Amino acid sequence: MQLGISTFTYGWAVGTPKQGVAGNRPATPFDEQRLLDRANHLGVHLVQFGDNWPVHELANEQLTTLHNRAEREGIRLEVGARGLTEAHLHRYITLAQRLHSRLLRFVIDAPGYEPSVDEVIAILKAALPTLQRAGVTLGLENHDRLLAAEFRAIVEGVASSQVGICLDTANSLGAGEGLAEVVRTLAPYTVNLHLKDVGIRRLPHLQGFQMDGRVAGQGMLNIYWVVEEVARHGRCQTAVLEQWVPPEHDVLATIAKEAAWAEESLTYLKQTELFFL
Repeated sequence: MQLGISTFTYGWAVGTPKQGVAGNRPATPFDEQRLLDRANHLGVHLVQFGDNWPVHELANEQLTTLHNRAEREGIRLEVGARGLTEAHLHRYITLAQRLHSRLLRFVIDAPGYEPSVDEVIAILKAALPTLQRAGVTLGLENHDRLLAAEFRAIVEGVASSQVGICLDTANSLGAGEGLAEVVRTLAPYTVNLHLKDVGIRRLPHLQGFQMDGRVAGQGMLNIYWVVEEVARHGRCQTAVLEQWVPPEHDVLATIAKEAAWAEESLTYLKQTELFFL
């Protein structure tokens, strides 16, 4: 599978507001062109735009420039969004088609919007003809609210090769599920992989644990095992590095740390020889 980066590789530099962290927004957030600059610098040819970088808010001229530059430099684009309503899904299928994104990654929930499993199945079934005409595969990202078995039920309920799973290696911890259980359940349906390494440590007062991000290969994630489990089913074409970088004393120091982690993580991931660039 092809290795790349995401707007969530650089979550702090992109500048998504984060609750409870003072002064967390950079004066000049990353734009789409700087993200392509980073891909070139790191030697990867895949860039995924997540919901922290809403592509639908880009002006028409920006979309054209982004597409043209990516085509010229041989960079594969993937788009993503949050809030799986019928209207928002169709908006992003159109954007995926325009940017030649063969994958459309979606987080189901949005603030104030948490559809049931049956509602999600109905929305996706109705969108299948549009997905097929556009040549776009939808990857539902496992997130905090639903269990892996519920994501499996959605994909099996839709019963189409146009719909699969975007498997994030850390998100389901928020639903109380371990990675082994999630991978066993969702690997057969995975069309995109989010590589996010984490560490868990007991707090000094012994009254609980703390979980946060790690440089790829330095946390609890068995990357070799995850990739091999997903790859043997033959559906997953791309994998992107995502990061949960604990903040430093100010945003500039945090962004510098995030960039250093990305460099170190990509160096490690390339050395595994599990991916192509």
